[in-house]
Amino acid sequence: MNSKVTSEGSRFDALKWAIVVLLVAAGVVGNSIYAEQSLFYRVVALLVLALVAGFLALQTEKGKSFFALFKESKAEIRKVVWPTRQETLQTTAIVVVAVLVIGLLLWGLDSLLSWLVSGVIG
Repeated sequence: MNSKVTSEGSRFDALKWAIVVLLVAAGVVGNSIYAEQSLFYRVVALLVLALVAGFLALQTEKGKSFFALFKESKAEIRKVVWPTRQETLQTTAIVVVAVLVIGLLLWGLDSLLSWLVSGVIG
């Protein structure tokens, strides 16, 4: 019985995704067809189409799993220990100094090789 429900759900999911694609295509085509209309009305229409398409996409299995992943990632972001202002400034300073040192080394190497090649070529 469970496999029957899954197969029916996936069949309807394909139909839902097709409708989502059609809604997005309608938004793209409609925006170009009604280009002479006010930008406000076109943006409102696109937002409504996007909301309907998003709502329909969230009704599918992949949409539900995406939403669950989104909620879990928000919970993980709350667990992150962000660096302090001092740590950020120190790390940034280290990166800037390292980039400058490497840049100067590459400039020196380039100048040396350029001088050597111009000496050989004449």
